[in-house]
Amino acid sequence: MFNKKNNCLKPYYKKELMYSYLIVLTICSSAGLQCWRILFDNFSVNIIGLDGNHIGILQSVREIPGFLALLVTYVILIIKEHKLSALSIVILGIGIFATGFLPSFSGLIFTTIIMSFGFHYYETTKQSLTLQYFDKQTSPLVFSAQRSYAAAANIVFGIIIFLIASILSYKAIYILFGFLICFCGLWAITKNPVKKNSIPQKKHLVLKKKYWLFYFLTFMAGARRQIFVAFAVFLLVKKFGFSIQNITILFLINNLINYFINPFIGKFIIKYGERKLLSIEYFFLVLIFIAYAFVESKIIVGILYVLDHIFFNFSTGISTYFQKIADPQDIAPSAAVGFTINHIAAVVLPFIGGLLWIINYKIPFFFGAFLSIISLCLVQFIKTE
Repeated sequence: MFNKKNNCLKPYYKKELMYSYLIVLTICSSAGLQCWRILFDNFSVNIIGLDGNHIGILQSVREIPGFLALLVTYVILIIKEHKLSALSIVILGIGIFATGFLPSFSGLIFTTIIMSFGFHYYETTKQSLTLQYFDKQTSPLVFSAQRSYAAAANIVFGIIIFLIASILSYKAIYILFGFLICFCGLWAITKNPVKKNSIPQKKHLVLKKKYWLFYFLTFMAGARRQIFVAFAVFLLVKKFGFSIQNITILFLINNLINYFINPFIGKFIIKYGERKLLSIEYFFLVLIFIAYAFVESKIIVGILYVLDHIFFNFSTGISTYFQKIADPQDIAPSAAVGFTINHIAAVVLPFIGGLLWIINYKIPFFFGAFLSIISLCLVQFIKTE
């Protein structure tokens, strides 16, 4: 696994062109999502004046491109998969760039769809390319490295947003970040990290009975995650009055912790396996979602949000589990199908959750706890060496 060079040990996989290529694009993807998420709730509430039902609709709309991720299988018929990764980053940047110019509910729907197509199609191709180019003992480390670099980038860009939030307008911040991300995506389009001996991928959708647990875990992860994405930050802003600076500080804390913890997640998978890792995740998520429903302290809800964010990193185990049971030529089409399955519930749940929020804001979090219990039971069926 290691080669000696200049009296230091360097993992061999870091010398792969695909490794650095995906790291750069992952940094761009994470920075773009970081900017969008930090500004979104305050932009929605304070500038546009939206309520819980609007947020639910927007979050459902945001997941439509993820639901359509299966189309990646057909897009790569006309454009190489690594080129699609770079193009997706360009589209992400365009969506962020345009957001500041359209400060309305309909405008936010439009720019959210554009941004989301870029983000979700990159995430689909990133997972596929990582599983194709790195073996079963290496991919957990590569996924962990990607998350660590993303966390480091989020820290840097989070600090930048924190410093400029009181100086620049929302529009100016969206323009700045959108331009930078577009530029990096255009740079990546000119690169070619592909190896000639890579395994050809099937160019059609793949659905196999032996992948049923991967499909089911992916579906449940998507459903459960949307409860957090749609309503956890909204709870912080709406009920506890978190400002954009408060949200930014939480994001910084999250990413600082994730930067250090992600390498251990990859090593944990290699040593103990996916079943133990995912069992730990879902057990604690049950407790966290229940706590969301009853917490009254601003400090405690902030701690819950940080813990919630940490456990999301454990979902890497679903991808590495699939690599262990999948046929090599099924990786790309199955990654696309997996993202679509992940977003089936994601398209519907935020909208329904928004309506339930109006009745009682606790209901979406109770449902999140229920989904986590089901997931905890399912992961016990994981059987890998």
